Amino acid sequence: MFDRELYKEIWQAISKNKTRSTLTAFGVFWGLFMLITLAGAGNGLQNGIEAQFSSVAKNTSILLTNNTTIPYGGFKRNHWWSFNNSDVVALNKQYPDLYIVPRITRWSGSGATYNLRSTECSAVGEYPVTTNVEYLKMECGRYINDIDILQRRKVCVIGPKVREELFPNGEDPLGKYICLSGVYYKVVGAYGGDSKISLGFDPDQAVRLPFSTMQQTYNMGDNVSMLLIGAPADKNITDVEEEVMRFIRSRHKDVSPDDNEALWHTNLSKTFGQITNLFLGVDLLIWLVGLGTLLAGVIGISNIMLVIVKERTQEIGIKRALGATPASVIRQIITEAVLITVVAGYLGLVLGVLINEGLGVVLSSSSDGLFLNPGINLGVGLACLAILVVSGALAGLLPAMRAVKIKPIDAIREE
Repeated sequence: MFDRELYKEIWQAISKNKTRSTLTAFGVFWGLFMLITLAGAGNGLQNGIEAQFSSVAKNTSILLTNNTTIPYGGFKRNHWWSFNNSDVVALNKQYPDLYIVPRITRWSGSGATYNLRSTECSAVGEYPVTTNVEYLKMECGRYINDIDILQRRKVCVIGPKVREELFPNGEDPLGKYICLSGVYYKVVGAYGGDSKISLGFDPDQAVRLPFSTMQQTYNMGDNVSMLLIGAPADKNITDVEEEVMRFIRSRHKDVSPDDNEALWHTNLSKTFGQITNLFLGVDLLIWLVGLGTLLAGVIGISNIMLVIVKERTQEIGIKRALGATPASVIRQIITEAVLITVVAGYLGLVLGVLINEGLGVVLSSSSDGLFLNPGINLGVGLACLAILVVSGALAGLLPAMRAVKIKPIDAIREE
């Protein structure tokens, strides 16, 4: 039940020394402000990193050939080799439960053109299976299909930046022919999104062609630039990654089966796991720093309340002599501590949220997507408010217990 006289008395006590009260409350304010700001910023970074990986299946390994480091099969060390089409066929036969995604890339120096418009881009040879490891949000049309591969059709799927520069103002690209290195391709689809994970090229600035069409058109033989090996949800790519690489090396007579450096690889599952563990550590550090600072503020309030009790010894003694119960004295001291803590902490909470909102507006557009939607969720906010109430009560408990131990006759004699 709201006791108006109690809060009026508390306000008078706080107002007697505004500077001391303000400095006391600042410790709690700053502790919660730092906690909310740092936690929100950490969440913003984590959201940004997770968004980078959202367009790629994390259960994927990327393989690229590298110069050999061991002489083998009559070839000296530092010999260059490459994947080929037969590797893809053999891998699909050996590992039918994996997604074997071959890819060839070629930077188009002359770019892609349509009418009088042009844009820089990469030409990328793809198979339909690509969509099992790279999630492309088709905004219109379709992706490359098996018939495109079999018939070596001159069709293409364009990325968001290519579409924006060749077909501005919402112009429909479907059915239009763009020129890429002197060859015309019909646009059958366009995908959107804002992917930042580069798998050998900038996905936003790419023109994707049927794999067979690109090999034939640009006389690339049967070379394959890179392989993406994806695993379904019930299998971990880490369990088969080494086996797959050994199988590939065993197929090439110019590569030693023991030459681990001949294949460069990166495991997206491991990479994402490392990033997740890093953010767990960052979150732990943020909470330790924030709660430590908040604890220091609460201890400051407790100490100040002890000083206040000392200064108000006579007042407390007179109240006790007039019939005030120990419970009423305890309630007043604890309520005063809780009030200071909650008001100061709430202001820190609100300012921290506002700072995070401002950072979100400023950095989300200028950090290349690495900082996204900073802030805290409702559960964390409610937990912070609960911590404030409990902290305030604990801060006032010791001074309150000291206050009720004062004997009325001794308090009246206090000068």
